[in-house]
Amino acid sequence: MQELIDKLKTEAGLTDEQAKQAIATIKNYVVEKFPMLEGAVSNIFGGE
Repeated sequence: MQELIDKLKTEAGLTDEQAKQAIATIKNYVVEKFPMLEGAVSNIFGGE
């Protein structure tokens, strides 16, 4: 997941904390809309 954080920091100009929050927001949104994908989402984004 560090690779995604680094990409968000570089390409979107986000801070480390902003990048982590963006990932958490996207993860939570996907799980909320598609609960059957929770396991896959946790594997991709980590179980944080």
